[in-house]
Amino acid sequence: MNKAAKTIAWIGNTFFRTGMDELGYKTIHIPICGQQVFTWQDILEKTGDEPFAVVYADRSIAPPLAGVESYPCLTIFHCIDTHIHSWYPLYAQGFDICLVSLKDHLERFKPRLKESRLVWFPPIVMDADVPLEMEKEWDLLFVGKVDPVLTPARMKFLDKVAMRVPGLHVTQGEYRKLFPRARVVLNIAERGDLNFRVFEALACGACLLTPKIEQGLFDIFEDGRHLVSYEADNADDLVEKLNVLLKKDSLRKQIAKTGNELIESSHRIIHRAETLHNIICEMNVEKAIQNRLNAAPMLRKNFLKSIYLHWAEEIGIPEFQQIYLQAAKAQQIFLSEYD
Repeated sequence: MNKAAKTIAWIGNTFFRTGMDELGYKTIHIPICGQQVFTWQDILEKTGDEPFAVVYADRSIAPPLAGVESYPCLTIFHCIDTHIHSWYPLYAQGFDICLVSLKDHLERFKPRLKESRLVWFPPIVMDADVPLEMEKEWDLLFVGKVDPVLTPARMKFLDKVAMRVPGLHVTQGEYRKLFPRARVVLNIAERGDLNFRVFEALACGACLLTPKIEQGLFDIFEDGRHLVSYEADNADDLVEKLNVLLKKDSLRKQIAKTGNELIESSHRIIHRAETLHNIICEMNVEKAIQNRLNAAPMLRKNFLKSIYLHWAEEIGIPEFQQIYLQAAKAQQIFLSEYD
C-alpha cells in the first residue's frame, strides 16, 4: 500500500494539529474517547491509506498505540504528562520522534532516541483571538480544580493565600473569558511542572504570578519582565510580590504586555508546528523508519514488552487485553511496502 504523501494520522489531543495543516500536511484526526487502543490495521482503516506519519498527542491514558515499534511510517509521540506516568520514557523508545513538554525529563528518554529527534517542546497556546482589554474584576485570580481529595496541596495553599488576600477569586471555567478580567493571574504548579496555565495567562494579556520552578521556565521567560515569580508554597512571598504589582499599575501592565508579546512571537500553534516540521525536514525519514523496523525486536524486548504485558493485566477490557498480548508477542500483522 502506498503512503499518502504528507498525510498524518493524528491520534488524541489536537494541540498544534492545525499548524501542521498550515504547513502543507493533511492531518486526519482520530479522537480518543475514554480508553482506546489502536493497531496499525485500525489506523489504515481510519485514514484510508498508509499515512506519512502517525502522531500520538498525549491523552494521559494507557498506551493507545499497540505495536507502535513496528508501524511502517514515521511515528511521533507528543509527550506531556511525564510527571504523572513513569512508563512514558520506555514507551517513547518505540517512536521515531519524541516531543517532551518538561525539559528536565529529557534525560529519561535517551536510551535510543537521538538528541536531534528528542526535543523539548513547551506547552502550546490553543486560542488566538482573546480580548486583552477587559474591565478588571479581581485583584488575584486562580482558575483550576480545587479539591480536597484530588488537589489537597493546592487547596491548602489557596486557603493560606485567601487569609492574606481578600481579593482572591478562585473558580473554574474557560480561561480566555476569565484571565483578562484579573489584575493578576495566579499559577500553582503542584508537581513542579511548567504547565499550560503559564502560557494561557500570558496569551490573555494577564500579569502572571507563578511559582519558581525548573523545567525551563526561566529559559523562556525573564522574571520581572515577562512574568513575576514567587517561592513555591510560600504564601508570604506571594503576597509580597502581589502587593507590589497591585500598587504599581504601570509596572503590572508593562509586564503583562511584554509577556503577551513573547507568546505571540514564539509560542503559538504555528511555532510548535514549525519546530516539528523542521525536525522532519532535517532527518532522513525513510532511513529512520527502516532503522526502527530493523530494531523492532530489540525495542520490544528491552522497552515495550513489559508495558504491553502490564496493561494487558491492568486494562480490564478483554478486547484491549488481547491487543496488548498480541503486541507483546509481536503477533500483529503489518501491511506495508516493507513486507
